[in-house]
Amino acid sequence: MDQQYLAVLRRLLEQGTIREDRTGTGTRSLFGVMYRHDLAQGFPLLTTKKLHIRSILHELLWFLRGETNLRYLHENKVTIWDEWATPDGELGPVYGAQWRHWRNADGTTTDQIAALVASLRDKPFSRRHIINAWNVSYLPDEARSPVENAAAGRMALPPCHVMYQFYVADGRLSCMLTQRSGDWFLGVPYNCASVAFLTHMLAQQVGLEPGEIVHSIGDAHLYANHVEQAREQLSREPRALPRLLIRRRPASILDYRFDDFEILDYAPHPSIAAPIAI
Repeated sequence: MDQQYLAVLRRLLEQGTIREDRTGTGTRSLFGVMYRHDLAQGFPLLTTKKLHIRSILHELLWFLRGETNLRYLHENKVTIWDEWATPDGELGPVYGAQWRHWRNADGTTTDQIAALVASLRDKPFSRRHIINAWNVSYLPDEARSPVENAAAGRMALPPCHVMYQFYVADGRLSCMLTQRSGDWFLGVPYNCASVAFLTHMLAQQVGLEPGEIVHSIGDAHLYANHVEQAREQLSREPRALPRLLIRRRPASILDYRFDDFEILDYAPHPSIAAPIAI
């Protein structure tokens, strides 16, 4: 996993196109990046820098709860969404709202997670195992700040990981994550681990083994203020991937708790601090 990630990181440094961006920070960018990882080969947490597992897993559990307020994250000491929320902790209808409460034209809502689990169980070979977060009705107004958008009932930020497609073959469940935009140094390692957690959880719920994750990123970028950190990471030698242990099988995909998960044999290099582009 690290080798594929580092190869793109090196390409960004050496071949990335210099581009302006919404934050004003500046990026080196590549368009159309893809990698894949077989979960049987280990859990895809980077080893060339330590990742904050608490933030990754609690964020995913927060999505699955269908929540869009920071309260749950703060109760679990996770602050990765703080910069974009209103003073009351609201983010507008971001991922959790779209995953669990997609609003239909007739005023009803669709729980995409419940529908996905039912579809995987009842029609495993369907080509419609989809979770979609790109709801154009609630995309932010680019003339407003994230806080202003959230206060107005729009998404504080548009979704980056826009679509998950699941695929069953040979008793294994695989997932392709389509991501429109990826902060390669800070965001993509979290996204990779998050989709791996989700795939393991869904596989357990429907009686399958975890298969592959395939991650496709449209605009993969390295921020200008992450260049030195990227060079430091590239100087490090990858180590063996850890393993994931899920201690119990809850009755529902919605009933997992943080303590249900244990990462075994994770021995990464130290973390590398980098500023987030707001």
